[in-house]
Amino acid sequence: MAIPPLPPYSTIRCIGKTVEILDQRYLPFELSFIRLTDLQQVADAITTMAVRGAPLIGVTAAFGVALAMEKDPSDQSLAQSLTLLARTRPTAVNLHTALHRIACHLQPLPPEERCHAAWSFAESLLLEDARATEAIGDFGLPWIAQCHALYPGRPVTILTHCNAGWVATCGIGTALAPIYRAHAQGIPLRVIASETRPRLQGLITAWELTVAGVPVELVADNATAWLLARGEIDLILVGADRIARNGDVANKIGTALKAYAARIHQVPFLVAAPTSTIDLTAADGSTIPIERRSPDELTYALGLSPPHSASHPQSVRLYPADLKAGVNPAFDITPAAYITAIITELGEIRGDALSDLAEWLSTHRSSSDR
Repeated sequence: MAIPPLPPYSTIRCIGKTVEILDQRYLPFELSFIRLTDLQQVADAITTMAVRGAPLIGVTAAFGVALAMEKDPSDQSLAQSLTLLARTRPTAVNLHTALHRIACHLQPLPPEERCHAAWSFAESLLLEDARATEAIGDFGLPWIAQCHALYPGRPVTILTHCNAGWVATCGIGTALAPIYRAHAQGIPLRVIASETRPRLQGLITAWELTVAGVPVELVADNATAWLLARGEIDLILVGADRIARNGDVANKIGTALKAYAARIHQVPFLVAAPTSTIDLTAADGSTIPIERRSPDELTYALGLSPPHSASHPQSVRLYPADLKAGVNPAFDITPAAYITAIITELGEIRGDALSDLAEWLSTHRSSSDR
């Protein structure tokens, strides 16, 4: 089943007083968009992972508040919309950061001014995220360029986990942004995308990079340590859903295993995320809430069944009905000690700076304002 290419920056857009989003539930098999016209539809889209990716979730939630203000800009409506959206996904801090920021922006305003202000603020968050991804690409590019300088006779091989490209953001992505930058500069690349079970977001990465013309291969999650041991990986690039004050990172389940293996085989392990992903209220990874999703995600998988390869993707049961699926955590914690650097839109964080991100943020935000 061939999928037509889709240009970047098409994950979310306003159409009048509605919001249209790329429906990620059927990727990479099918491209479809859904129109969101009210607060509940936005909350459902985030919960069901029609919208996925920490930066994109935050922006979508801000538009959800705008839709709520369109119908009722009262204090009660604002409080209820913030509460409903905050409950949709517990781990991705960008959601809660965006809700806090839009609340601070709207609460002092009289109700009659909130609707316009909410739409404008959500639009500004969208542009802010797009700019952040561009900067992350710029700051991450030197890591790939250095690998190319060390091994000029072969492609730079990069391992990814989950999807942190333009599909998950409002721009060119976080972990994939440096890859796009390197590809544009003509640096030969070989990207290895792990499947990322049980939601298989690695398939989205493979599709996204294929459309962009970047060489990419899919591998089973369990194959990555073997590839590292063989010396086939030059560096690892992943995104993040929440980063604690001490540099511990919450990301898609399976990330920590790759970090541990990377340390053993002395391969750089890089995290790419905007500073909105840093949660200074979380002292360390143990304080980050880990979302537990339905065991059905382990039991079923989305796919196409030959000979009907052109049909709509179907959910297929993987286990016999009498086998019980167990716990299904959506994220794990990678300790800061296993992270080589965190790449943000303000620059990279490494070494001693990882131990106190509050101090690093204070310094770099002051510098960026000059």
